[in-house]
Amino acid sequence: MTQNDIVQKLWNLCDVLRDDGINYSDYVTELVLLLFIKMEYENTQAGLLNAHALPEGARWPDLTGRSGLSLLNYYKQMLLDLSKSSDRLIAAIYADAQTRLREPRHLEQLIRDLDRIDWFSAQKDGLGDLYEGLLEKNANETKSGAGQYFTPRALINAMVRCLRPMPGEVIQDPAAGTAGFLIAADAYIKQQTDDHFDLDARAQAFQKLKAFVGIELVPGTRRLALMNCLLHGMEGDDEGVVHLGNALGEAGKALPRADVILANPPFGTAKGGEASITRDDLTYRTSNKQLAFLQHIYRGLKPGGRAAVVLPDNVLFEAGQGTEIRRALMEKCHLHTLLRLPTGIFYAQGVKTNVLFFTRGTAENPHQDEGCTDSLWVYDLRTNMPSFGKRTPFTEAHLKPFEQCYSPMGSDAPGEQLAARKEGDWSFGAAEIEADRAAGIDEANTGVDDKLQTSRWRRFSREWIRDTKGDSLDISWLKDADSLAAENLPEPDVLAAEAMSELTEALRELDGLMAALGSQDEAAAQKELLAEALGLGDDAGSEEVKA
Repeated sequence: MTQNDIVQKLWNLCDVLRDDGINYSDYVTELVLLLFIKMEYENTQAGLLNAHALPEGARWPDLTGRSGLSLLNYYKQMLLDLSKSSDRLIAAIYADAQTRLREPRHLEQLIRDLDRIDWFSAQKDGLGDLYEGLLEKNANETKSGAGQYFTPRALINAMVRCLRPMPGEVIQDPAAGTAGFLIAADAYIKQQTDDHFDLDARAQAFQKLKAFVGIELVPGTRRLALMNCLLHGMEGDDEGVVHLGNALGEAGKALPRADVILANPPFGTAKGGEASITRDDLTYRTSNKQLAFLQHIYRGLKPGGRAAVVLPDNVLFEAGQGTEIRRALMEKCHLHTLLRLPTGIFYAQGVKTNVLFFTRGTAENPHQDEGCTDSLWVYDLRTNMPSFGKRTPFTEAHLKPFEQCYSPMGSDAPGEQLAARKEGDWSFGAAEIEADRAAGIDEANTGVDDKLQTSRWRRFSREWIRDTKGDSLDISWLKDADSLAAENLPEPDVLAAEAMSELTEALRELDGLMAALGSQDEAAAQKELLAEALGLGDDAGSEEVKA
C-alpha cells in the first residue's frame, strides 16, 4: 500500500464524519485528534517519539477495547485529560479539543478503519509525510478549512532550495499555518546531513529543539502544526515549534532575530485596522497585514540573514506607507530577486502573488544599513502561463527554470549566485521565439534589449526602479499573447475574483486617504452602506484568507 493509498483511505473516512453533521472546516481536525493517538501508539511500538508519549489511560488500546456509549464518553474524557497533560506540548495539541461526534457507531467505525490501515507501509514512508499528505488532500479538494492556509508544496520546496538553510541556523516563520515551510527546511537540512547523522550530539539537539520557531494566530491551525512537527521529529521548546500568538503583536516582537525567514503571510486587511497591529517597534503604521509582516521580516533578520516571502501584488505598488516600506526594505536589505507567480495556485484564485527574496545588509557588509539594493532580478512566471488549478496542476517542473536562473552555478553563497547570473530565459514560449527566428528575423540586428523583451528573466537597476517606477516593484514587460483570445481567458469566477481583489485594494486606499483628510466618520458611514449593499454582517470585510 503506497502513501497515496493510505492518504486516500484516511480521506474516505471523512465521509463518516460528514454523516454525523460535521462540516468541512472541522472534519480534518476531528480525524487527526484520533490519528495522532494512533500514530503515537505506532511510533511508541517502534521505539520512537518517547519524549512525548501519551499517558496511561489515553492510548490507542484504551479506545479499541471499548464500544457504544461507553466508548464515546471515555473518548470525551480522554480529550479533556490530554488537554490537562503535564507535558506542555501534548497539552497544547489537545487544548480545548472536543469531539463533535454524536453517534457512538461513527466513532467505532473510525477506530476500526484506522486499525485496518497498513501502518508498516505508513512508517516506511514516514508518518509525518502521511499526515502532511492528508492536509494537502484537504487543501486541494475543499473550498474551506486547510485550503485557506496551505501553500503549494512545489512553491515551498523551491523557496527552501533557493535559500539553502544550513545546520545551526535559526529558521523562522511568523505566519506558520500548518508549519509547511519549517518542515520543508528541516527536510532539506536532513538531506544535506544524512538525516543529522553527520552532526554531533549537540548540533543534533539544536536542530530538534531550537532551530525552528513559528508563530500562529489560530489555535486550531496551531494544533495541526504541532502535530505535523512532532511527527517529523521536530519538538521545539516547551511550547513546541509553533507558538500561539500574533506576530504583529507582542509575540512577534519577542521573537529573536533569525538567520532564515520563510513565510506566506495571510492575505487581507487586519481586523480592526491598525489597532489590531499592536507592535510599537514597526516604523510605519499600516492596516495592511502584508506590509506589517514585511516590516517584521526585514527587521527580524540577523545581519546577513536571508528571507523569502510570498506577497500579493498590492504590496508591490501600494502608495503612501507602502512606498516608504519598500524604500526601507531596499535600503536595509539587498532585495535581489522577485518571482512573479502565476494565477490559480492559491485558494484565493483572484489574488496575484509574488515571492520576494532578500538579504539583510549586503554580501560584502552584512551590517550595512543603507543603500543595500543595487539591482533587482525579476522572473515573470505569470504572463503567457496557463491558469493553474485541478485540471492543470502547478508542479516543481514549472519552477525549475527559475531556480536555475536564481543560482546558475549551484553556489551556496548569495554573492556568487548573483555574480553568475545572466539575463535571458525562454523556458516557456521558447518554441514560438524559435519559430519567429526561423521565419526570417535577423537576430544580429534585433539588439540585446529587443530580445530581452521576450525573456522571463531580467535585471533592473535601483536607479531605474526609483526614477522610472517611483519605487513601485510592479514590474512587467512581457506582452500577453492571449489577451484578445476569448477562448484562452481564465474561468469567469477567476476573472470576477481578480476584479473584486483590485476593487478591494482601491477601496482600502480611498479609506486611507479619507482618514488622512480627517474624514473617518464619513468613511465609516460609507463602509456601513457598502456592507449593507453586499448583504454582509457586522464582520464585513474581516474575513481573511491565510496562505
